[in-house]
Amino acid sequence: MTTSTRITTPFHAGSTAADVIAGTDLTGRRAVVTGAASGIGVETARALAGAGAQVVLAVRDTAAGRHTVEDIKVTTGSEGVTVASLDLTDPASVEAFVTAWEGPLHILVNNAGVMATPETRTPRGWELQFATNHLGHFALATGLHGALAAAGGARVVSVSSSGHLFSPVVFDDLHFTERPYDPWLAYGQSKTANVLFAVEAARRWSDDGIAVNALMPGGIRTNLMRHIGDAEMAQFGAHLQALIGEGTQPPELSLKTVEQGAATSVLLAASPVVDGVTGRYFEDCDEAGPHRPGTNTGVAAHAVDPEAAVLLWQVSEQLLA
Repeated sequence: MTTSTRITTPFHAGSTAADVIAGTDLTGRRAVVTGAASGIGVETARALAGAGAQVVLAVRDTAAGRHTVEDIKVTTGSEGVTVASLDLTDPASVEAFVTAWEGPLHILVNNAGVMATPETRTPRGWELQFATNHLGHFALATGLHGALAAAGGARVVSVSSSGHLFSPVVFDDLHFTERPYDPWLAYGQSKTANVLFAVEAARRWSDDGIAVNALMPGGIRTNLMRHIGDAEMAQFGAHLQALIGEGTQPPELSLKTVEQGAATSVLLAASPVVDGVTGRYFEDCDEAGPHRPGTNTGVAAHAVDPEAAVLLWQVSEQLLA
């Protein structure tokens, strides 16, 4: 991810998922999109299905997933859209999904996520955001590695966030047992983990022809924000102020439509424009530069640290063992 040549594309912040996939034929390709029953996951799945891919919506709420399947079929004319049960916080659910998968997998979009949740732990004692956003997707992607390798030229997309700027992965206290719980630091840690996963998976899986990239979709008002009340927004403002510097005016947050929010995911999942690109972090359809103080854009050094990426991989395997 620390290359001298930054990848740029013909697309931009205003581009939609339909824009970036126009003219791309995914006939014969198979895709899995997690969290595809709401938000940008729906539009990611819709774009892939519209281009001819067979798409599995891997969701916790299968009733909502079935509703989304019917919606996508109506809007795209595709019959190759199905739903499957997947609870990323439950290792047994992930294992069941992986075990049931047969044949090659060309595209995996790790899109599902939770944000700024109240302090919650899974039955294994894992902090909910780290468990959902990182560990569940790590188990899914590594479990499907054989299917991805069999596809030849597979792509894995890790949906991160500019929230990764708020926190590195704190290996000494992943689950907030030693420090006061902060929903935004927990979210930031999990989103940093999404980038570090891409860094290390790209290194490990390059010989298998698997490209792995991470991205920031942009600010989109979706169901992801359901836990965010006044107190959480105040905490967010404090973290943002700390990030950009005291006395500095926070940048205006321009919200994208869900169609625009899905664009960078779809670009990395399917566009020939980024063939051969791996181990990078994108925002607004271009590779992001390093984070600069006083801004809330770019990629933090802690999120592309190769040593942290190796350590996270090892720790994740140990937790899931």
